[in-house]
Amino acid sequence: MIYTLTLNTAIDMNIFSAPLHPQVVNRAHRTEYCPNGKGVNVALVLQHFAKPAHVLGIFGGFTGHYIVQELKKKKLAVTPAWVNAPTRINVFINDGENEFKLLNPGTFIDDDCKQQVIDQLERLTDADCLVISGSLPPGIESRFYAEILTLCQAQNIPVILDISDPSLKDMLTFKPLLIKPNNDEVAAIFGLPVTNHHQAKTAMQAMHALGAQNILLTLGADGMYFSDGQNDWFCTAPKIELVSSACAGDAALGAFLSVWLSGGSVEQAMKLASATGADVASSAGLGRLANIPDLLLQVQTEKR
Repeated sequence: MIYTLTLNTAIDMNIFSAPLHPQVVNRAHRTEYCPNGKGVNVALVLQHFAKPAHVLGIFGGFTGHYIVQELKKKKLAVTPAWVNAPTRINVFINDGENEFKLLNPGTFIDDDCKQQVIDQLERLTDADCLVISGSLPPGIESRFYAEILTLCQAQNIPVILDISDPSLKDMLTFKPLLIKPNNDEVAAIFGLPVTNHHQAKTAMQAMHALGAQNILLTLGADGMYFSDGQNDWFCTAPKIELVSSACAGDAALGAFLSVWLSGGSVEQAMKLASATGADVASSAGLGRLANIPDLLLQVQTEKR
């Protein structure tokens, strides 16, 4: 079983409107609500590609109950850790000209809730891997990642990291199975720019040297790289009309894992990841994932 862990879950509120203007009443054309959280999205995409996944995460209040109920409606297994305060709501506004992202930090997480997470991880007996995705909410410090990875190491659970916290650099000493940074995160965390193939190769070599076993480096509309430490691959991205980029990276990771963890080729995994990420970026939330077959026709991979 693939488990995903999201410490800072959310509801995404996607608002569509005419171009926004200050000091006047701006009215929305429509609003869509999506249960969210990076690990939640990974699990939903894995499920879409018929790969069983189990969601672990922190939920609270009426918003947390909404997310859990919606995931259960989708027949997704969920084991929540609970806090009293409501789970955050993030707001994404598309006014036809620009995309605005208003992300909330999340509710404060107390020690009791953190212990709930640790207790759940200690009880895992069927974990093929644990995907840790997303930001840290208030009350949880970076050292909590090290506590989780130490526990997983003791239980021989491979870990996949998709985190933007500066501690990612230190977490590579645990030799995670896969990391999925984007180019901005590589620059911010490792101080390495990624604007061309040479820089991408240099950055991936540096991350391998620190302990990463495999790297999926995403560049948004400019494609993605994958490195296993011996070989590098590049995959293009389809051309789309952007609606919201909020969940695209999570969807790409879920699609990639659905092939790669099952023994499929890197080329197949990257193509599906690129097409799925593009499909989601052209939708609100995860959308329906209906255009992936057409988008696959636009994608090319090459070993470099």
